Amino acid sequence: MDVRDERVSRAEDRTSPGPRISLLGAFGLSDGRVDVAIAEGPQRLLAFLALRKRPVRRTIAAAALWPDVTPEHAASSLRSTLARLDEGARSALVVTAAQLAIADRVTVDLWESEALAGRLAGPHESLTLDHSSSAEVDALSSDILPDWYEDWVIVEAEAWRLQRLHALEALADDLRSEGSLGQASAAAQRAVDADPLRESPRAALIRVHMAEGNVSDAIREFAQYRALLKRELGLEPTPRLQALLDQGP
Repeated sequence: MDVRDERVSRAEDRTSPGPRISLLGAFGLSDGRVDVAIAEGPQRLLAFLALRKRPVRRTIAAAALWPDVTPEHAASSLRSTLARLDEGARSALVVTAAQLAIADRVTVDLWESEALAGRLAGPHESLTLDHSSSAEVDALSSDILPDWYEDWVIVEAEAWRLQRLHALEALADDLRSEGSLGQASAAAQRAVDADPLRESPRAALIRVHMAEGNVSDAIREFAQYRALLKRELGLEPTPRLQALLDQGP
């Protein structure tokens, strides 16, 4: 490679997208252009570090990833996993003698969705939303690694589920108040799908139906929720939910 080619190559490295880790819906790793296939062990290591969002001591990572063996065996398994990393997975990590971390250039879909959820659910005077696409709703519609059952996944998954529910409800109300009723309905429905027994997503969806003037849809939604709540928990909806129907469109 001559000097000019080397300069071009370095420029491309600076501008090319970095590695990306996906944790929502299913695990994925890409090098910025194409998906990278990696074994189960490296997948769990990358997922663990991405969920922690900060450098982690090797002893802590080993204990979390191999909880049913001795610390010595866990440390050996971690060393073996690190030794077997291919270039794609290794480029996503910073490895030192004491700690492991996700590299700075790596993007993670969960981190982006959590930032969006924080903006939506937090106090804001005005919010710029792209009503021409469903990007915001889609970013809040998937759970963390739903087929993984390790304790360190389950804890983070439940925290994210609650965060995205609050964000979807806030998004539905924001969109409804701005007149984007189709997107508002989609956001509220995703929240209902995520937790059918939770009342606040039903309230958000009923408010959208009422804003559209679809009183029959609002009544049907209330009736379906009432029947589900009675069957599953032996409870009735709160008077606040009934009051939404009484207010009229």
